[in-house]
Amino acid sequence: DNSYTLSFLLVFFVLILFRPTFSINTLSSTESLTVSSNRTLVSSGNVFELGFFRTNSSSRWYLGIWYKKMSERTYVWVANRDNPLSNSIGTLKISGNNLVLLGYSNKSVWSTNRTRGNESSLVVAELLDNGNFVMRDSNNNEASQFLWQSFDYPTDTLLPEMKLGYDLKKGLNRFLTSWRNSDDPSSGEISYILDIQRGMPEFYLLKSGLRAHRSGPWNGDRFSGIPEDQYLSYMVYNFIENSEEVAYTFRMNNNSIYSRLKISSEGFLERLTWTPTSIAWNLLWYSPVDLKCDVYKACGVYSYCDENTSPVCNCIQGFMPLNEQRWDLRDWSSGCIRRTRLSCSGDSFTRMKNMKLPDTRMAIVDRSIDVKECEKRCLSDCNCTAFANADIRDGGTGCVIWTGELDDMRTYVADGQDLYVRLAPADLV
Repeated sequence: DNSYTLSFLLVFFVLILFRPTFSINTLSSTESLTVSSNRTLVSSGNVFELGFFRTNSSSRWYLGIWYKKMSERTYVWVANRDNPLSNSIGTLKISGNNLVLLGYSNKSVWSTNRTRGNESSLVVAELLDNGNFVMRDSNNNEASQFLWQSFDYPTDTLLPEMKLGYDLKKGLNRFLTSWRNSDDPSSGEISYILDIQRGMPEFYLLKSGLRAHRSGPWNGDRFSGIPEDQYLSYMVYNFIENSEEVAYTFRMNNNSIYSRLKISSEGFLERLTWTPTSIAWNLLWYSPVDLKCDVYKACGVYSYCDENTSPVCNCIQGFMPLNEQRWDLRDWSSGCIRRTRLSCSGDSFTRMKNMKLPDTRMAIVDRSIDVKECEKRCLSDCNCTAFANADIRDGGTGCVIWTGELDDMRTYVADGQDLYVRLAPADLV
């Protein structure tokens, strides 16, 4: 029947003409992305794009992820940051259940490097709408079953739902490392890394591997040394600490606002946001803020930094400078010493308000007791020099006890928390 065939063909042509253009967010095991084809992967909601790029002044090519719709190209992840493609020959494909990036004469410049896996089913790579580039079994969407994910290997940027810190099951520590400069994505001098060796977990800003700034411990609300990160209604932060992970993460309550944390090559951790009306990224806060008091160990031991005093370094009540001459010359590195030695019995405490807690690498934490018990425990240990609440929510819970020197402290005008420092009775007046 000719009219039937004709109408069928007509419908077929209409379908071809007006077929929806699907943004392609997955790479199958038979496909590849090449520099020359200019093809990219675009996440399903059109938020992120993955492909090859060059920076302004460079002829080297990188595989990266950036925001799709922004006028200002903003990169959030780079695969081969320290191994660029030297010319415009590059292919990303799935090979042997790994993602590989091949350069000139098919030499591998980057791969997901998974050793395990004899997965019999087909593996695909997918760019998700949260900016995570994942490799998964083609018929398994479960996040917990991803075979590999870019979120585990951050560059200089933390996106919502990414985690910064340790995955103890996988043995991963996810940290940020700056670009070398604004035009060179290779690993720079600045990194932001979680230390969980002892005491309470804290983030450190490292410059060429040396500690330059400390975040302060998580106090239930925020990191005590980053007081700005708390007043945003459209963002929720969380710090997870259990047997499987110790990590910081944040998420957005409002999908039309983008936010990211970035470690800059100038040495700052920056919180940047973009609202629908923005014409550029808005810098909400950065850390360290104060280049005197936020410098790691700016004032030496038993001393605290206060930007409203002159000089900024002050001995704790009951302490005096170890070296008066150097102190008068504004060299505070030698710190302070006690006026009166502790006798271990009859000691008491001075309360210091609005403090960034001392470095907790030598601290002991017990989340099960309150501040009264904490004081008792400190008094019963002759080595205990100070105590504080571990968590400031609901009037304060938990207990942190310091044994040994108190270091890297500062005061805030309105933030911070109470710290109780042990003194001999003679020094309490």
